[in-house]
Amino acid sequence: MADITTLATDELEQMADAGHQILECYRILQKSSTNVVGEMLLNQGEFFEWDHYPEGDVYDHETHSQFFYHAHPPEKRANVWGEEHGHFHTFLRPKGMPPRIEPAPLAGLEKPEGDNDALSHFIGISMDNAGFPIRLFTTNRWVTGEVWYKAGDVKTMLPMFDMDLATPSWPTNIWITNMIKLFRPTIEELIDQRDVAVAEWEASHPGINAYEDRNLEITSISDISVEDQIMSVRKVLGL
Repeated sequence: MADITTLATDELEQMADAGHQILECYRILQKSSTNVVGEMLLNQGEFFEWDHYPEGDVYDHETHSQFFYHAHPPEKRANVWGEEHGHFHTFLRPKGMPPRIEPAPLAGLEKPEGDNDALSHFIGISMDNAGFPIRLFTTNRWVTGEVWYKAGDVKTMLPMFDMDLATPSWPTNIWITNMIKLFRPTIEELIDQRDVAVAEWEASHPGINAYEDRNLEITSISDISVEDQIMSVRKVLGL
């Protein structure tokens, strides 16, 4: 996880508040013997790998934030994910982006026709079988079908992510919003590493479109612990 010792006090306080809200979500969900993943699968019928949960994703029409949960088949994730059950993918659509942000000028770029379709992927959140987060990761462009934005622009977008909805699960919406806040320094590092990984792949594979190369899927990854991050923030704040 990223070094947070140089962050400003107000940033650390925001992270501390985010950690508190995450723990409150856990407390409330545990009273009903469920978790943030279980909330996504509730009333969704049989669980199928690759399918998005909930059906149609979760999308806030005011903030234009979006996310879904899904799982890969075990043989497709064993080498990378270990004990992962599945993962969340988080996005922001153009109408929620700060002004003047445009897709990266990639060769062969085909911008979607819809004025809100050139979405940006932020971060994946890997979940264990108990429904708790264990890793953060970024992906290559082809993985989510996103439109590519430069790392600096993606980092500028991060504060815009806000799932301000009661459905399909208020606790999960609060949880995922605050996961972005609590781990923002690590997410920013991973986004930077993403661009470096793709650039290095492109340099070492001439003649191949690195953004579409199925041999490059995960572009950066980091193990995380909510509890450890909260403790680190509190320590730096002197609490």
